[in-house]
Amino acid sequence: MTSYQRIVLAARPRGEVKASDFRLETVAAPELADGQVLVRNDYLSLDPYMRGRMSEAKSYAAPQALNETMIGGTVGQVVASRHPKFAVGDAVVGVLGWAEMAVSDGTMLRKVDTSRVPLSAYLGAVGMPGMAAWYGLNQIMHPKAGETVVVTAASGAVGSVVGQLAKLRGCRVVGVAGGPQKCAYVADELGFDACIDYQAGNVAADLAAATPHGIDAIFENVGGPIFDAALPRTNAFGRVALCGLIAGYNGADMSIKNFRFLLTSRLTLRGFIVTEHMEYWPQGLSELGLLVAGGKLRYRETIASGLAAAPGAFIGLLQGKNFGKQLVKLG
Repeated sequence: MTSYQRIVLAARPRGEVKASDFRLETVAAPELADGQVLVRNDYLSLDPYMRGRMSEAKSYAAPQALNETMIGGTVGQVVASRHPKFAVGDAVVGVLGWAEMAVSDGTMLRKVDTSRVPLSAYLGAVGMPGMAAWYGLNQIMHPKAGETVVVTAASGAVGSVVGQLAKLRGCRVVGVAGGPQKCAYVADELGFDACIDYQAGNVAADLAAATPHGIDAIFENVGGPIFDAALPRTNAFGRVALCGLIAGYNGADMSIKNFRFLLTSRLTLRGFIVTEHMEYWPQGLSELGLLVAGGKLRYRETIASGLAAAPGAFIGLLQGKNFGKQLVKLG
């Protein structure tokens, strides 16, 4: 290949993301220097954190640069190598962005075994989303058998893993998802004890009915009114792992009316960025890989076809249109 396609950030969104905020470009394939590899990306991961990176607002990481390849996790194959640790044909996972091909010096690039775990799963249940679930559960929530755990965005790439891991711990797990189809998947296929359809408009009452003994731990992906409704149900010394606030990514009001329950329930609330805890990744990924390979951890994927479909798929992700992990199949 003498050229490949990439998508760059053309403009910073104001409010909801639009397709015109991106630009598809064709660029020349680069020459390799010593210590570099050329990777053909097979799948691109689309994740809610990307919306925050598109903004110039203060955050945990630098904003995505304008007119540069959009950030994003990828899996693919090494097609050329001048790096001693990588050979042509190696399956690799990295953060090579919204592009059909990319050059890497090997930093944050790791080889993966596809004999028992599908390549795409390394962007989901055995990748960053899975690690976010594993870290939040094990390092923040510390659930005990018999406790009640609530997971928002329960049908998504992160929430679906959290709930299954909590069930393996012997917890009662209640998910929150949008629509009867997603709730049926969460309860019937993933094995949650209950799932609340927030689109039905009865979140507070439905949550009370599903958590008769209160809530001991919350894995929060959404924020906003759903999180606000959960706070009065919390038991003393409950724990909250704050992974995402997707409800507010387009500028919606995120004020909490029930803030006082952080005090009256003596809650521990901790936000986290899983890429800041890389020391846990070898253990977590090993455990997640064994669970997927053994059929004990299920996942679902929504796959868009072709790089040009990425902006529309990303906008759909922010609107909750995806089911499970949102990917783009390249090539």
